[in-house]
Amino acid sequence: MAEDIEEIRRKKLLELQKKLAEQKRAEEEQIRQEMELEAQLQAIMKQILTSEARERLTRVKLVRPELARQVELILVQLYQAGQITERITDEKLKRILAQIDARTRKEFRIKW
Repeated sequence: MAEDIEEIRRKKLLELQKKLAEQKRAEEEQIRQEMELEAQLQAIMKQILTSEARERLTRVKLVRPELARQVELILVQLYQAGQITERITDEKLKRILAQIDARTRKEFRIKW
Protein backbone atom coordinates (compact mmCIF):
# COMPACT_ATOMS: atom_id res chain seq x y z
CA MET A 1 0.00 0.00 0.00
CA ALA A 2 2.71 2.48 1.01
CA GLU A 3 4.77 1.36 -1.98
CA ASP A 4 1.82 2.07 -4.32
CA ILE A 5 1.45 5.56 -2.90
CA GLU A 6 5.17 6.20 -3.35
CA GLU A 7 4.99 4.91 -6.93
CA ILE A 8 2.05 7.22 -7.68
CA ARG A 9 3.91 10.17 -6.16
CA ARG A 10 7.01 9.35 -8.17
CA LYS A 11 4.99 9.16 -11.40
CA LYS A 12 3.23 12.46 -10.66
CA LEU A 13 6.55 14.10 -9.89
CA LEU A 14 8.02 12.84 -13.17
CA GLU A 15 4.97 14.10 -15.07
CA LEU A 16 5.24 17.53 -13.47
CA GLN A 17 8.97 17.70 -14.18
CA LYS A 18 8.35 16.73 -17.80
CA LYS A 19 5.63 19.39 -18.19
CA LEU A 20 7.88 21.99 -16.60
CA ALA A 21 10.74 21.10 -18.94
CA GLU A 22 8.41 21.35 -21.96
CA GLN A 23 7.13 24.74 -20.82
CA LYS A 24 10.67 25.96 -20.31
CA ARG A 25 11.69 24.82 -23.80
CA ALA A 26 8.63 26.51 -25.31
CA GLU A 27 9.38 29.76 -23.47
CA GLU A 28 13.03 29.66 -24.55
CA GLU A 29 11.97 29.08 -28.15
CA GLN A 30 9.54 31.98 -28.00
CA ILE A 31 12.21 34.26 -26.54
CA ARG A 32 14.66 33.17 -29.24
CA GLN A 33 12.10 33.92 -31.97
CA GLU A 34 11.32 37.32 -30.47
CA MET A 35 15.02 38.15 -30.34
CA GLU A 36 15.45 37.12 -33.99
CA LEU A 37 12.50 39.27 -35.03
CA GLU A 38 13.87 42.22 -33.07
CA ALA A 39 17.29 41.76 -34.71
CA GLN A 40 15.67 41.71 -38.15
CA LEU A 41 13.65 44.80 -37.29
CA GLN A 42 16.75 46.66 -36.14
CA ALA A 43 18.62 45.63 -39.30
CA ILE A 44 15.85 47.08 -41.43
CA MET A 45 15.78 50.25 -39.31
CA LYS A 46 19.52 50.67 -39.92
CA GLN A 47 18.92 50.43 -43.65
CA ILE A 48 16.06 52.90 -43.88
CA LEU A 49 16.79 55.45 -41.13
CA THR A 50 19.66 57.87 -40.85
CA SER A 51 21.66 57.69 -37.63
CA GLU A 52 19.93 60.81 -36.29
CA ALA A 53 16.51 59.33 -37.03
CA ARG A 54 17.47 56.05 -35.33
CA GLU A 55 18.61 57.99 -32.26
CA ARG A 56 15.32 59.87 -32.16
CA LEU A 57 13.32 56.67 -32.49
CA THR A 58 15.35 55.14 -29.66
CA ARG A 59 14.55 58.12 -27.44
CA VAL A 60 10.87 57.92 -28.37
CA LYS A 61 10.95 54.23 -27.50
CA LEU A 62 12.03 55.12 -23.97
CA VAL A 63 9.12 57.49 -23.43
CA ARG A 64 6.38 56.05 -25.65
CA PRO A 65 7.27 52.45 -26.53
CA GLU A 66 3.89 51.75 -28.14
CA LEU A 67 4.26 54.72 -30.50
CA ALA A 68 7.81 53.73 -31.43
CA ARG A 69 6.74 50.13 -32.11
CA GLN A 70 3.87 51.32 -34.27
CA VAL A 71 6.21 53.55 -36.29
CA GLU A 72 8.71 50.72 -36.69
CA LEU A 73 6.05 48.35 -37.96
CA ILE A 74 4.68 50.89 -40.40
CA LEU A 75 8.15 51.67 -41.71
CA VAL A 76 8.93 47.97 -42.15
CA GLN A 77 5.69 47.46 -44.06
CA LEU A 78 6.46 50.40 -46.33
CA TYR A 79 10.02 49.16 -46.84
CA GLN A 80 8.88 45.64 -47.70
CA ALA A 81 6.29 47.05 -50.11
CA GLY A 82 9.06 49.00 -51.84
CA GLN A 83 7.57 52.37 -50.99
CA ILE A 84 10.67 53.66 -49.19
CA THR A 85 13.21 54.60 -51.82
CA GLU A 86 15.58 56.74 -49.78
CA ARG A 87 16.72 56.86 -46.18
CA ILE A 88 14.37 58.58 -43.77
CA THR A 89 15.93 61.63 -42.17
CA ASP A 90 15.28 62.96 -38.71
CA GLU A 91 12.94 65.62 -40.11
CA LYS A 92 10.88 63.05 -42.01
CA LEU A 93 10.72 60.86 -38.92
CA LYS A 94 9.47 63.82 -36.87
CA ARG A 95 6.64 64.32 -39.35
CA ILE A 96 5.80 60.60 -39.33
CA LEU A 97 5.79 60.54 -35.53
CA ALA A 98 3.54 63.59 -35.40
CA GLN A 99 1.07 62.09 -37.89
CA ILE A 100 0.84 58.76 -36.11
CA ASP A 101 0.66 60.42 -32.71
CA ALA A 102 -2.20 62.64 -33.90
CA ARG A 103 -4.11 59.59 -35.15
CA THR A 104 -3.62 57.53 -32.02
CA ARG A 105 -3.78 60.14 -29.27
CA LYS A 106 -6.90 59.96 -27.17
CA GLU A 107 -8.49 63.11 -25.96
CA PHE A 108 -9.90 63.14 -22.46
CA ARG A 109 -12.55 65.57 -21.33
CA ILE A 110 -13.70 66.06 -17.81
CA LYS A 111 -17.27 67.26 -17.41
CA TRP A 112 -18.38 69.10 -14.32
